[in-house]
Amino acid sequence: MFNFIDKFIIDFLMKIWKPFSRISIFIIFFYFGLFKVLNLSPASPLVEALLNKTLPFITFNFFLKFFGVFEMIIGILFLIPKVERIAIFLLILHMFIVALPLFLLPQITWQKFLVPTLEGQYIIKNLAIISLALVIGAHLKKED
Repeated sequence: MFNFIDKFIIDFLMKIWKPFSRISIFIIFFYFGLFKVLNLSPASPLVEALLNKTLPFITFNFFLKFFGVFEMIIGILFLIPKVERIAIFLLILHMFIVALPLFLLPQITWQKFLVPTLEGQYIIKNLAIISLALVIGAHLKKED
C-alpha cells in the first residue's frame, strides 16, 4: 500500500517539478524586478547603499530600473524552452551581484558574526534559488 502511494507521489512530482520550478523562478524574478521598475521595492535602500559603494557614478534611479528589468528578463527566460543555459548564466551573475552586500555592507547584512539581519537572511535564502536553477541545469540535454 505504502509503495503504491510512494510511487504515485514520485510519479506526480516527476511530472510537475520542471514546470513548477520554472514558474517559481519566473514569479520571484519578474515580481521583484517589477517592484524595482515601479520604484516600490523594499530592497531599494540596500541596492542604493551597494550602488554607492561600488558604482557611485551611476544614478540610483537608472540602476534600480535597469536592475529590475534585468530581473524580469531572467524570469521570462526561465519560461522559454531552449534558453535555460542563458537564464542560468544570468541568474548566477545576478546572484553574485546580490550577494555582494554580505561582504561589502556588513553593517547592513549582519547583526554580529554569523547572525544575519533581515536583509542578510533575504540574501542568504538565494542559495535555494541557485540550487533550483542548478537542478534545472542538471536536467538539460547535452548539446552536441
